[in-house]
Amino acid sequence: MGNEFPGETLGQAYLGYIFKITGGNDKDGFSMRQGILKAGRVRILMSKGHKCYRTRREGERKRKSVRGCIIGKDLSVIALSIVKQGEKPIVGITDVKRARSLGPKRASKIRQLYGLEPKDDVRKFIVRKDRKSGKGKKKAPKIQRLVTTERVRRKKVIRVRLNLFLIA
Repeated sequence: MGNEFPGETLGQAYLGYIFKITGGNDKDGFSMRQGILKAGRVRILMSKGHKCYRTRREGERKRKSVRGCIIGKDLSVIALSIVKQGEKPIVGITDVKRARSLGPKRASKIRQLYGLEPKDDVRKFIVRKDRKSGKGKKKAPKIQRLVTTERVRRKKVIRVRLNLFLIA
């Protein structure tokens, strides 16, 4: 996992491409884990925060089977990402231009993406997604670090209260 290789090893259709191995599953469905230097399966003790594991109770730990990060012949799925694009496009992957599914949340990052000035309204440039329920409604993330008139007023009130506290 993590290794890059030329696309010619997969066939002449991928000439000029460079792929990176990002993961995979073995024949029984156990996923690969980075950092486990073994070609087979191992049982490791997992707790909250580990990948491939979801805790059911507070403080729970459990021994689970995962596959090592070394490629072997018992793999059924290998996940690849394209590092460098080749000469010919891959049908259905690199020949179509897709809209962004997720955009930035932080106000400064939205300004940077669209080249906005500080006085421009960032709320008009949020990347919105269609709701699963349909009905034409879209949902948008909450903008982080957005300085609004309400936020400026609230900070001013806090500053005044702090000054009164320090004087008394």
